[in-house]
Amino acid sequence: MSYLTDIVNVLENNMEFVLIGVAAAALILFILLIITIVNLVQIKKLKKKYDKFMNGSDAQTLEETIENHLNEINGLILSNASNEKNIEKLTNQIQFAFQKVGLVKYDAFQEMGGKLSFSLCLLNEKEDGFIINAMHSREGCYTYIKEIIAGNCVIILSDEEKEALDMAKAYK
Repeated sequence: MSYLTDIVNVLENNMEFVLIGVAAAALILFILLIITIVNLVQIKKLKKKYDKFMNGSDAQTLEETIENHLNEINGLILSNASNEKNIEKLTNQIQFAFQKVGLVKYDAFQEMGGKLSFSLCLLNEKEDGFIINAMHSREGCYTYIKEIIAGNCVIILSDEEKEALDMAKAYK
């Protein structure tokens, strides 16, 4: 009993220290309570994000979604490769297509009006092609074709044909 009375006496004599200790313990418990509440709120937010990510699905559905997206990506890769091949093929073919055009209309004979005669020049990227010259007269229409290689013709060109060739060569 004397031991218990000694403790009570010490506490009575040091009551302010006891109150300070109890207040400090209460403050520590209050801080721990606030930290616990903050953690619970963060866990709730994280759970909402997780539920949104899972979209109400189980792990198998999530795996299927990822697999579907990967299959779509693989399909896009194959489609891109096919498109690249087609573009390369078209690029190779277009160099042989007529890309440059020159057209000059004129009166071949002074008695004719309306500029019914013409010189048409068609060239590809390498300036290979031809000139069609159609001369219209009262008796009929005469058509001539002259081959153009690398922008030049081995046959002498009329003024209108030269003009059509120059126009085609300047065509952008």
